[in-house]
Amino acid sequence: MAIKVIKDKCKGCKLCIKACPFDAIDMDGKLAVINEKCTACNQCIAACPFDAIEKTEDNKVVDLSAYKHVWVYAEQRNGKLMNVALELIGEGYRLAREISEDTKVCAVLVGDEIKGLADECYAYGADSVYLLEDPLLKNFTTDAYTKVMVDAINEYKPEIVLLGATHIGRDLAPRVAARLNTGLTADCTRLDVRVSSYIDYANKNTTLDTSSLDPNDPSTGIKQTRPAFGGNLMATIICPKTRPQMSTVRPGVMQRREKVEGAKGELVNVKVAISESDIKTKIIEIVKSAKELVSLTDADIICSGGRGLGDPSGFKVIKEFADKVGGVVGSSRAAVDAGWIDHSHQVGQTGTTVKPKIYFACGISGAIQHLAGMQTSDIIVAINKDADAPIFEVADFGIVGDLYKVIPQIIKEWDSAEDLFEASLK
Repeated sequence: MAIKVIKDKCKGCKLCIKACPFDAIDMDGKLAVINEKCTACNQCIAACPFDAIEKTEDNKVVDLSAYKHVWVYAEQRNGKLMNVALELIGEGYRLAREISEDTKVCAVLVGDEIKGLADECYAYGADSVYLLEDPLLKNFTTDAYTKVMVDAINEYKPEIVLLGATHIGRDLAPRVAARLNTGLTADCTRLDVRVSSYIDYANKNTTLDTSSLDPNDPSTGIKQTRPAFGGNLMATIICPKTRPQMSTVRPGVMQRREKVEGAKGELVNVKVAISESDIKTKIIEIVKSAKELVSLTDADIICSGGRGLGDPSGFKVIKEFADKVGGVVGSSRAAVDAGWIDHSHQVGQTGTTVKPKIYFACGISGAIQHLAGMQTSDIIVAINKDADAPIFEVADFGIVGDLYKVIPQIIKEWDSAEDLFEASLK
């Protein structure tokens, strides 16, 4: 859909400009002109007293062959790359190599004085790094980052753009997609290459209407899989008519590549056109939270508690357990909703997706929403009084019993093992 100004009816009253929340209307003399910021929100249509603005079908045909390469938004904060950026570079590398030998995975760095991060991107698989630097980009602001990303995508035309489903990625991705008039699949758990939209579906027993797909379409693309209906099924989504294809992926879902020290690639310095007038918000001060911070995505061992703890005091036992085994404390949504622990500890579909070496699920029944966030852990140990709890279906080791008796026993055995190890070193 697109917004169109009818020239013969426009009186140049500027009421549409006042009504537009996105600064998507400019004046060309006495004629209103819709710019690329338009999201088709219809506010201008309602505000125009002369019926000079209408919504029309956008029948513009996109030349899919003009788009090439996989872009990964390499999110950085204070000059440090986020782990999800390295994970997506690894996933982008896999996709690029499956698409064609000529397809590259390109990291996109946005900020100020961050050129030094390019080497880290190369080390984890990036063939190229697109560098967007400006003092106005030092701290993330939605307006500034959206503008420079949209400008760069319009200039270089990547086929695929991947972003982490972080607070920043979830803010930035939909705004960029709206400006580009393309689709976005959020919170993907899997990405696969498809060769032809017609071949991929027409030869399968499916209810999808293939009448709109071109059997001669040679274009490649990606199948974007994400949980739907509360995690009760997995939906696979395609973007056959527009480019780029955009996805956000939760941290901890994709596998990063092994680091190759000294790896090099192409550095592309992108000319950034940004001014203070493009930014509606001004950052006065950045205040970091004083509460205890937890990094679930980086933890090798996570000890999580759920409703089975009975009350918030149960997390004292979980904390003691986590400290003893060198892990961090996680929780189910039920414990967070009950107010027993902060949301930053939540694991699951509406929390953090994790992939530790060992995941202890204590008093957690194993709802599908929770499993979606931890079932790829290397080893899952479940402790629950209910022998029929769903968590046991995905657990590598299960202990049926009262966690308040089981956990102290594990801690005792851990202490004994440590004593034996220390004795062996003497």
